Amino acid sequence: MSVILAGQSESGAYVASPALEEYRYSWLRDGAFVADAMSRVGKTASAEAFFGWCSEVVLARAERVEELIARHRSGEVIADGEHLPCRFTTEGEEVGVPWSDFQLDGYGLWLWALDAHERRHGTRLDGAAAGAALTERYLAEFWAEPCFDWWEERRGVHAATLGCVQAGLAARGRPEAAAVREALHELVEPPLDGSLLCLAEPFDLVDPTALLDRIEAGLLSPGGGVHRRPADTYYGGGEWLLLTCLLGWCRLRAGREDGARAALRWTAEHATPEGDLPEQARDHLLAPGWYETWSARWGPPASPLMWSHAMFLTLAAELGEA
Repeated sequence: MSVILAGQSESGAYVASPALEEYRYSWLRDGAFVADAMSRVGKTASAEAFFGWCSEVVLARAERVEELIARHRSGEVIADGEHLPCRFTTEGEEVGVPWSDFQLDGYGLWLWALDAHERRHGTRLDGAAAGAALTERYLAEFWAEPCFDWWEERRGVHAATLGCVQAGLAARGRPEAAAVREALHELVEPPLDGSLLCLAEPFDLVDPTALLDRIEAGLLSPGGGVHRRPADTYYGGGEWLLLTCLLGWCRLRAGREDGARAALRWTAEHATPEGDLPEQARDHLLAPGWYETWSARWGPPASPLMWSHAMFLTLAAELGEA
């Protein structure tokens, strides 16, 4: 928790990682999982500050959202660069450099996390209500549009993105949530990707047992960590700590507590001496030659990564260890 709190700006935003220049921004996706973790362990002020920041970020672009909705309803095609971005400075400004910015998952995720927080603690955050209402209208209009995936690499209609959007719309009671769920289940077997784990836990949209069988057969390393995808080359394609915790959470959902605890131990074993949890481990690289390529470009992999800490905290809480 101390690492997460140290990475939270006075504005309420969580920086993805203070260690890597490209990650010194706040993503709605990462932040939503961080806020949810903090909510689970009773750090309500931290979570609520993030939700307030999200609301302010969206409301600051209210005129733009209304214009986008009107243009889309008139039949106009909206370019990716015109949509709301996936990341902002901690002060809520747009970063202004080329990026795979059109990503809908984070907008669904912050609505889901907000609703879960309010239900968990029996409260209502009036300060976030207007921003949440505008966000749900934006998602209800654009949920079917192709956008970039969790990893900001592939443009298309992605199962994990649909899961995040469905969760957000369902949290708000939007009828479009049913259409999103139907679209998700109509996808012919999605490409193997660690992000699919979210469909079982926390969103309960698929059978965890079948999904675990697929992920463990194709993405689980010999040591117990989880890769993003079979042909990953980012920093050599290491094992992602956040995905390993997500795997553990799904194992717990499937009644495999020992496997969940094994995932938690594996993650803890990959903390630095300072207690930081990095983005990736190098135990079993899928494409070793790419590690140096990315290191030369951006420096070492991000450490700490707030999303890694959040998923560790969530899994620990679910196991009664936080």
